[in-house]
Order: sequence, then structure tokens, then C-alpha cells
Amino acid sequence: MNSTRRSIICGSPARPSCRSPTRTTPSRPATPPAAVPDHPAYQQILTIFADLGRPLRARDLCQALGLPIVSKNTENIRSKLKRLVSRGILIETEPGLFTQPRP
Repeated sequence: MNSTRRSIICGSPARPSCRSPTRTTPSRPATPPAAVPDHPAYQQILTIFADLGRPLRARDLCQALGLPIVSKNTENIRSKLKRLVSRGILIETEPGLFTQPRP
């Protein structure tokens, strides 16, 4: 690129390279923690965590809820647990092991 073309594109021939301006994203205010979903299953799950007070797996929750231990039930509970983790209500201490965060 010759210097005339560079001065037109970049604004100044003294600039050694033509860089695009940096974009900054506007800062967003901190969002408050999300509320627990309205579905009663989430309330039941959190009640079990509060009652037992220990980390649980999806299979353990199925047993505590009185659900048959079959794939569709454990996967359904696991997806609910993952949703609670994504909202910051539960934490996953290791893969598949969920607990309430300590205050």
C-alpha cells in the first residue's frame, strides 16, 4: 500500500500500520442472582439438598424423590441440576456431584 493510499485510509502517513479502532463494550451493571424456577420440581430438589446437607448425584435425588432409577429420570434431574448451577443456586464440585454453595 503506498503512502497516499495509507494516509487516506488510516488518516496519517506517519502511522506505520493501519489498525482498526479498538472496540470497547459498555460495562453492564452486575445482575442479581437468578431466582429459582417456578416449577415445583426445583423446590423439591432444593428442599432435599437443605434436608440432607451433603453433595448429591442425580441418581441420589431420584431415590430421594421416589422416582424409578431409569435413564430418562436421571437425565431429567441432571438437566435441572445443571440449570440450577448455571443460575448460581447450586455448584458442581466435581462432574456429576452437586451441592449448595457455602455462605
